[in-house]
Amino acid sequence: MNILLLGPPGAGKGTQAKRLEEHYGMVQLSTGDMLRAERAAGTPLGKQAQAIMDAGKLVSDDIMIAMIKGRIGRLGGKGFILDGFPRTVPQAEALDKMLAENKIALDAVIEITVDEVALVDRIAGRFSCKNCGASYHDRHNRPKQEGVCDVCGSHDFIRRPDDQADTVKARLDAYRQQTAPILPYYRAKGLLRSVDGMAPIDAVTQQIETILKKAAG
Repeated sequence: MNILLLGPPGAGKGTQAKRLEEHYGMVQLSTGDMLRAERAAGTPLGKQAQAIMDAGKLVSDDIMIAMIKGRIGRLGGKGFILDGFPRTVPQAEALDKMLAENKIALDAVIEITVDEVALVDRIAGRFSCKNCGASYHDRHNRPKQEGVCDVCGSHDFIRRPDDQADTVKARLDAYRQQTAPILPYYRAKGLLRSVDGMAPIDAVTQQIETILKKAAG
């Protein structure tokens, strides 16, 4: 089973991808992770991408497609979950062309939908223990004892810079403008399915599993 997972920042793509890996043996293909791995390994693609980024430019679609193609070729027949690519219609078209040339089918494109106002609240209130990484939230999950981590007892907490409300809103705007236009592209192909990302995590997982069962026939 090969799927594309879509959704704005904070929609829960990473959490659901991890569950799919565990339950179905699928492999998450995060373009960000792949790019870092190629650079760390010093591969020709990694060196090419590094030179482009050092020049302050964006890595081209051709390089991204070549990187994805190489990674898929090393999966040994396992299914994959694409996360972070494609982000534009031209990228989606290039991906389709590469998959077709390699006789690989995309079984489903799953969009995790969210209520943006609620999502900003959910993300902007997050903080974690600096020592053990335990997660908390200003309104929904505060430490049992104020200022003390429930897990390790530390008094040091941190917030991610990109979890600030203004930053989250900017990331959502970027998603709407850049990535959301590919939704009609996949809808026209009959591949797009949507799940409610505001539901509890287990319920979102169940929705995705229902889609995969139908896609599998």
